[in-house]
Amino acid sequence: MAFRTMINLKQHGLLVRKYALTQNMSLSSKHAGVDRKTARKYVHTQASPDEQQKPHIWRTRPDPLLPVWPRVEGMLRDAPELEAKALFEHFLEQPESGLEPSHLRTFQRRVNYWRGTHGPDKEVFFPQHHSPGELMQLDWTHAKELGVTILGQPLDHLLCHCVLAHSNWEWATRCQSESFLSLVGGLQATLGRLGKKPRHLGTDNSSAATHEIGTGPRAFNPDYLDLCEHYGFSPITINVACPHEQGDVESQNGHLKRRIKQHLLLRGSRDFAQEEDYDQFLEEVMEKANKPRLKRLAEELAVMSPLPCSALAEYREVDARVSRHSTIRVRKVVYSVPSRLIGQQLRVEVYESVLKLYLGRQAVLELPRARSDRGAVINFRDVVAPLLRKPGAFLNYQHREQLYPTVAYREAYDRLVRDHGQRPGVIEYLHLLKLAIDHPVEKVEGAMAAWMVGTRKWGAAEVRASLAPAEVLTPRVAELAPDLDSYDQLISPQEEVAHVA
Repeated sequence: MAFRTMINLKQHGLLVRKYALTQNMSLSSKHAGVDRKTARKYVHTQASPDEQQKPHIWRTRPDPLLPVWPRVEGMLRDAPELEAKALFEHFLEQPESGLEPSHLRTFQRRVNYWRGTHGPDKEVFFPQHHSPGELMQLDWTHAKELGVTILGQPLDHLLCHCVLAHSNWEWATRCQSESFLSLVGGLQATLGRLGKKPRHLGTDNSSAATHEIGTGPRAFNPDYLDLCEHYGFSPITINVACPHEQGDVESQNGHLKRRIKQHLLLRGSRDFAQEEDYDQFLEEVMEKANKPRLKRLAEELAVMSPLPCSALAEYREVDARVSRHSTIRVRKVVYSVPSRLIGQQLRVEVYESVLKLYLGRQAVLELPRARSDRGAVINFRDVVAPLLRKPGAFLNYQHREQLYPTVAYREAYDRLVRDHGQRPGVIEYLHLLKLAIDHPVEKVEGAMAAWMVGTRKWGAAEVRASLAPAEVLTPRVAELAPDLDSYDQLISPQEEVAHVA
């Protein structure tokens, strides 16, 4: 056992109590973990460690910070947010400062002491008590940092995260933006898991819930108020740029992503075959996270209200007429559609990640929704056939860049134009795209690769032959099956057949 000459208050208490019971100095010192001579000193003087320790007011070596400290204090008063290391490096570059790299820890301790004695007051965070069933907080958190991929392609997504403030029970759904539709989808998925609803719904000042009204606090959006009225929520929000006011969900955002990262490591792979598999993985992670919270969740469910009979539609309806360009415009984004729909009036259900197109009551098409609120989404499959009839339109087509499915296709276009000339090269490339309709884009790209590395002139016909090699026809030879009955008829029954050796 190691003994110390200086003891703390806990050791002093043990020493005094043990000696009062035993009157044995050796046993008492061993019990307190101090040296016997030290124990005797404290027992005989009846003084505590604080009373025996003399204040240390002198320096044992020269102060290396003395030449620069007045200037350091001035800079800290002017800009309290300056970090100690940045300040130290600033003065270290000045030879007259006399500082050396080994003085860094001393400098950091001195700055930390100055902040505690002369620095500005810091913001105080007050712990809150939340009653069961009172509040659910909703927020979005970016999840790209998780590094999840779908068949090798990065999945850039967010999580719409809901947390009950009393029990910290949580649920999250994958989404692609902080939109009102993702709010509706995430909230209803959470309420569906609970089967009941709390009294209040809290959000930050996202544009999905609030909007600016010029002066004063932001106001709630009409759609958001309709959502709260449908579920009987009392909507609450926080002050602008004060995320700590929604501390439960803000804190849980980081905990949730750390938990997901750990389960991805345990899984051994961040790649999934499809997005639905990743969604199932998220559900399993959250179910495990919520198991320790079930007791406090039961307290919340006991006082929550039942859900309304029907859920809100998780889409918005718009009308769109197909233009002569074979496109529709939905919320400032242009989408291509098959040319057979030109002139038709379509009803479009706008979901958070997809568009569903209806001609009358009949569903005719489903398109992935653009992540941005501007631009165009052009599917080359919708325009290849018309462009083959009008190849001259390709060169100046407004959305031509979207007709290159991958970088390899763009390189193939440049090569074909260089080898065949402008118009013939365009026609060859369009026939290449036509092949990508009948075969997977990746398979056509693989067939092109062998031709791209060589110098020989090639076109769509060569790629087509690589995709579907000509069959080698093997002639079929008819089987010879002689009829023995006809042979027997050659021999008369009365004739004798003689076998000659």
